[in-house]
Amino acid sequence: QVQLVESGGGLVQAGGSLRLSCAASGRTFSINNMAWFRQAPGKEREFVATITWGGGRTSYADSMKGRFTISRDKAKNTVYLQMNSLKPEDTAVYYCAARTGLGAYDCWGQGTQVTVSS
Repeated sequence: QVQLVESGGGLVQAGGSLRLSCAASGRTFSINNMAWFRQAPGKEREFVATITWGGGRTSYADSMKGRFTISRDKAKNTVYLQMNSLKPEDTAVYYCAARTGLGAYDCWGQGTQVTVSS
């Protein structure tokens, strides 16, 4: 089992930046990928970005490309999401997730709120 704890959310003005962190603990050696998802009020959860734990290969949702950057620090068992040029529509609860097998993401954090004011 892998435990995930997000931090770094908050209130920011449009155009500003935030960096989210997700610290993993437990069976971290079993992690294949880590990712960020988000869920806005009244909307379904959507994919933001993912990174392979070993090679650090990244992939992004089209709407986040160029504004968001996912990275990881294996020594700290931590994944980050740098968010720049934030827009009010980025307001959501952001969740960190880990995939330990070949299927769906099977470990989730509790989420951290990001609110972007106009």
